[in-house]
Amino acid sequence: MKFNNVAFNKPFISGKELYYIADSVMKEQISGNGYYTKLCESRLAKITHANKILMTNSCTSALEMSCLLLDLKPGDEVILPSFTFVSTANAVVLRGATPVFCDIRGDTLNLDEEKLQELISNKTKAIIPVHYAGQSCEMHSIIELAKRYGLSVIEDAAQSVGAYHHGQHAGTLGDLGCFSFHETKNIMCGEGGALAINNPDLIERAEIIREKGTNREAFFRQETNRYTWVDIGSSYLPSELQMAFLFAQLENLDQITAKRKAAVEYYYIHLRPLVEKKLITIPKTLEHNDVNYHLFAIICRNKDERDSLLSYLRNRAITSVFHYIPLHSSPAGERYGDTKGNKLSVTEHVSDCILRIPVYFDISTEEQSYIVHSIYEFFQR
Repeated sequence: MKFNNVAFNKPFISGKELYYIADSVMKEQISGNGYYTKLCESRLAKITHANKILMTNSCTSALEMSCLLLDLKPGDEVILPSFTFVSTANAVVLRGATPVFCDIRGDTLNLDEEKLQELISNKTKAIIPVHYAGQSCEMHSIIELAKRYGLSVIEDAAQSVGAYHHGQHAGTLGDLGCFSFHETKNIMCGEGGALAINNPDLIERAEIIREKGTNREAFFRQETNRYTWVDIGSSYLPSELQMAFLFAQLENLDQITAKRKAAVEYYYIHLRPLVEKKLITIPKTLEHNDVNYHLFAIICRNKDERDSLLSYLRNRAITSVFHYIPLHSSPAGERYGDTKGNKLSVTEHVSDCILRIPVYFDISTEEQSYIVHSIYEFFQR
């Protein structure tokens, strides 16, 4: 069977999204921090067991809030992987601090915890591990190192709703955790995010920062008799329309994860012969990590082969994509960041050779079979 178009990702309706949006309009509040925002915060707190959840309008906003909460300033340094989305580094740079780029592991594509210590200086303020593809970094090692040097830990868990590390939900092990609900994520509302606040000392100020630097939240709880500007902040609240859509998805998290698991396992099973022949490799899932099946990626043997496979699939109407261009070699990364003179060879190899193939909620077995067959055809040419 041939398809006219196999999309890389498709937004989807899992249940009562449209009903809840209509209901939010009928409640006559569609700005922010209303009925559905509170429902999402409560449901996400129940899922993650985070100390406190604050919904945001994006994961980018959650990362920016985190850097504000840590009072990052010019001269400070924050260690993070170069293999990540630009928002991770941007949040640091916006505070005038310097992102220090670390290499990743070749097996999991996560921050290499064994290369962290050599990057720590007297200017280091925090570490931002990024849980790639819903698989957690080695957080116990990272947190132990952070405690030894008095550093804060912000987890970039953008891809990790429904993922666990040693039985604990990703994003709840460090001081702060940041989630995304962009339409490319497992659970989505177009745009959207959340901040998990695991350090209780940061909760009160986080509420103020999210409300444009005002004590509006405390005022509505009648904890103060004045609603005024008390700190720096910005407009980080999502609208009720976003949260109404998201709540329906959160209600169906288990169903969504199960369908994605089936899709990802199909690829694992049917592409295994190519792995055994060493034509491709597939990132490893560590035994103590429960992933959420956010994406499926293969690593080709070299860049030319990856690019050729990418073109071959596109010619067969299959939308496959590479992933991050290393931040340390980007124009802004060279201007604002630092590698401490280290070569990030694994990051560069993975960026050159990675190829992601379609995984989404309602992808059909027929579509997956067509994709797998096309990959085999490429290697049999």
